[in-house]
Amino acid sequence: MRELHIALIGGPQYDRLREMLPAFERQHGYRVTVEVQLPHVELNARMADDLGTPRGRYDLISTHTKYAPSQAAHLRPLDTLVAPEELPDFFPRVMELCRINGAVMQLPRNFDARLLFYRADLIAAPPSWEDAAALMVRHAGPGFYGFAFPGRHSGLFGTFYELLGMAGGDLFDAQLHPVFNDAAGVWALRFLHRLHTVDRVTPPDLLERWYYDEVSTQFRAGRVLMIGDWPGFYGLYKDPQTCAVIEQYDIAVYPPGPAGVRKSYAGCHSFAIPKAARDVEGALALLRHLVSPEVQYFEASASGHTPVRRTVFDRVKGELPRGSRDARRMAALEETIERHAMIPPKFARYPMVEDILWVGVQQAITGAQTPQAALGSMERQVEEVLR
Repeated sequence: MRELHIALIGGPQYDRLREMLPAFERQHGYRVTVEVQLPHVELNARMADDLGTPRGRYDLISTHTKYAPSQAAHLRPLDTLVAPEELPDFFPRVMELCRINGAVMQLPRNFDARLLFYRADLIAAPPSWEDAAALMVRHAGPGFYGFAFPGRHSGLFGTFYELLGMAGGDLFDAQLHPVFNDAAGVWALRFLHRLHTVDRVTPPDLLERWYYDEVSTQFRAGRVLMIGDWPGFYGLYKDPQTCAVIEQYDIAVYPPGPAGVRKSYAGCHSFAIPKAARDVEGALALLRHLVSPEVQYFEASASGHTPVRRTVFDRVKGELPRGSRDARRMAALEETIERHAMIPPKFARYPMVEDILWVGVQQAITGAQTPQAALGSMERQVEEVLR
């Protein structure tokens, strides 16, 4: 039997995709071997080590529109492999994210953007982040936290990036010069420092132990007042076995920041075919299967992923009972994607920038550096990386 060897992202919000592999195997006569299945950060590091080496002969890999530019030298352009008539069902903005220097290098799995999940039995959706902070202080107590966010890596960077944007700032200007060392950057770092070190409304071990899974799990266990969470966890919110607060929470777009705007760190998980793939024909068939309407609908229904095909998005939206929490969530996702999505620029050294920034954000959160000193150090390091 022919075999395909693949690398997938792992985690509770992604793992159900494996349920869709047997149908492909039966239809196409392949055995699909998952050689690697790792969480986002670890997967990206593994691909950085493997691609371009004898260990990196995967037929297909999970990647992300923000990380694919750093892998592009080892990926196979898809323009000559995928017919133009296969693409119009994907949202144009999503397909633009999948291009690198004009070439389609990946096909999208979902659109990821965070929403606010909050305990509706205790509070209403806050009208601003300052109001949210006041609610966190009011409700936090022993064993119950006002707020939680990922304490390191890309997740912590993303939280800073959102707050930076909601204060009117950004990472870079049009010439890719850093612009985050400004009043917006200072506000974002002061806000996070205040929540964690001054008001202490976050878990004390947040920076050491909390990442995406822990944030979602602890909110669903009833131990956090509000969080930002990703669409792919939503299947766990709909099951009383994995959500102790299934009747108590609600969902909203993020509140605005001091600049009066809302921003949500966003991007697309995707699939790509390495240049070293042993079986390009089989890899392409699997790629088409994994982004097909059937798989998109399954992932949207079972896990809560945001479909990137117009037909699937409209189908999922149309099946939701009017006025239901599911419908409110879908409307919040649609609004966030259309109006509030904040997407990092695409360039090969981007992962290095994230690594610099999250370490600096941690320094400011703990008070090891002032916001101004942390931003200055972050700016100097980013400028050095981009030279």
